[in-house]
Amino acid sequence: MHRRQFCHSALMITASSWLLPGGSVSAQTTQRSLAAEDSRIKPLLAKMTLDEKLGQMVQAELGNLKDEADISKYSLGSVLSGGGADPAEGNSLQAWTDTVDRLIAQSRKSRLGIPVLYGVDAVHGHGNVLGATVYPHNIGLGCTRNAALVEALGHVTALEVRASGIHWTFAPCVAVPRDDRWGRTYEGFSEDPALVAELGAAAVRGMQQGGLQNPQAVLACAKHYVGDGGTSWGSTKRRDGSSGMDQGNTEIDEAGLRKVHLPGYQAAVAAGVGSIMVSYNSWNGVKASGIAHLLTDILKKELGFEGFLVSDYYAIGQIDSDYKKALMLSINAGMDMAMEPAQYQRFITTLRELVQEGSVSMARIDDAVTRILRVKSVMGLLDAGREQLADRKLHASFGGAAHRELARTAVRESLVLLKNDKQILPLKRSARRIHVAGIGADDIGMQCGGWTVEWQGKMGAVTSGGTTILQGLRYAAPKTTITYAVDGKGVEGADVCVVVAGETPYAEGVGDKADLSLSADDLALLARMQQSGVPVVLLVLSGRPQILGAALDQAAAIVAAWLPGTEGLGVADVLFGDHAPTGKLSVSWPRTMAQEPVNVGDAKYDPLFPYGYGLGYKA
Repeated sequence: MHRRQFCHSALMITASSWLLPGGSVSAQTTQRSLAAEDSRIKPLLAKMTLDEKLGQMVQAELGNLKDEADISKYSLGSVLSGGGADPAEGNSLQAWTDTVDRLIAQSRKSRLGIPVLYGVDAVHGHGNVLGATVYPHNIGLGCTRNAALVEALGHVTALEVRASGIHWTFAPCVAVPRDDRWGRTYEGFSEDPALVAELGAAAVRGMQQGGLQNPQAVLACAKHYVGDGGTSWGSTKRRDGSSGMDQGNTEIDEAGLRKVHLPGYQAAVAAGVGSIMVSYNSWNGVKASGIAHLLTDILKKELGFEGFLVSDYYAIGQIDSDYKKALMLSINAGMDMAMEPAQYQRFITTLRELVQEGSVSMARIDDAVTRILRVKSVMGLLDAGREQLADRKLHASFGGAAHRELARTAVRESLVLLKNDKQILPLKRSARRIHVAGIGADDIGMQCGGWTVEWQGKMGAVTSGGTTILQGLRYAAPKTTITYAVDGKGVEGADVCVVVAGETPYAEGVGDKADLSLSADDLALLARMQQSGVPVVLLVLSGRPQILGAALDQAAAIVAAWLPGTEGLGVADVLFGDHAPTGKLSVSWPRTMAQEPVNVGDAKYDPLFPYGYGLGYKA
């Protein structure tokens, strides 16, 4: 893949501790071999009772703990906060840090004092916490083709995650989305396995920069292993009875699975990733969480993965209606840690029975616990006398100017110019008036999308800090009159109209959608703006390509802005020409829904805009 030098502003130069001289990011890691920790942890393993070992193999959720003392009582290995699972004390950085520190202190009260690993979905920055810097979702980052930038984003994400005391992020997602109807399409970098592998490895290097022994690194988690981006439409049914594809069935032979869906994991393992999350999806009708060939033969033996595997949220119970059988199949297949948010006691009791019956061997238990302790050891969590609590000095940079400037750079580079008739873009600051319309123009929740404070995201002021697109436009052109109306009223007499349309926030499951057409309201707004005679620039906020329909002719210029996050200034930078558009499509853009799924390399390939497409501004 082509790599561009990562460029940054003067502000970045003065605040770029994550960059080497000259502005490039190191492709090197100083990650210690995880298996080399085995001699160190062997004496600890020998001291552990069966129940202490089983406790290390389970992950509970903060809001589902029966009592925080259960952490020490059961020697729990990990605690997570799922999307929207905030501390009881609130969603501030202070509340998160105090909560994580308290739970770590609680884990130290267990007989052996092994600290918990705390995990969270920081999938586009530490978007769980109010005031965090929220970066573009991965589909936009794929359009940058800039691995160095992705690595830098991974590192500053790590700094904000560690500021809250958390050790572990369930990222990067190295799925290869092959059907845009999937509600997690935006979590993947691209439909191209090679680009996914390149950028996924870069994200791992950034998150684990300096090696996991670096106290300012976080444990990365490549997900979701394997084939989650290839599920078939209609292979799942949603609660309302409609068809979907999330957590569905991936119908592909092993050669195809290896060609399309495995490269991201090969690259992540080569980059030193310490954990991998196993997927909900089935492979040819069998749940991946119970397939030994995938988990042990390919990942652990063939690829040499030395870290640990964690299941997705209650995923083990999907293998079989009999939980005991499901657990036996998953652990024997190679699962090391089970995400059992409220059922951690059931997990320990059931797995104890399986071991005592001989259905799961002690060798498999010891292997799983060894893998978990390897990671804790290399991260320094087992070091006697080492302070395990948060480094609160990192609070000073949390959501700060340097991190936001990096996010702004990412937004600039992710935008893709799809159409530009009569060179209407860039906008001119000499314009007498620019009119802005559309539901996305002044809504930071819409531009951030899912996995932002709330699991599904939400419209409106979902987080603090950052700028909306409208605010960015006004900041970038203070001497230009910029008017705004959601419904477009007042457009008459303007030099140009910018319409910000697209998808409202969603995440997994809920986001599965059979029709990706722009909404009727968006199309009606565009039609009214076109009828006014004012030239229209359409800015599309979305987690995947949208069927443009009549909008293709109604708008003089069209920009795919994806889900850019909190820094709307990056959008303004490109619209006003301070930075030329350089983004290239990381996915194919279909003409109609009849073309879905459409991917580069298809025998019949005729999308509206092909993979790699992206216009620039003429000099």
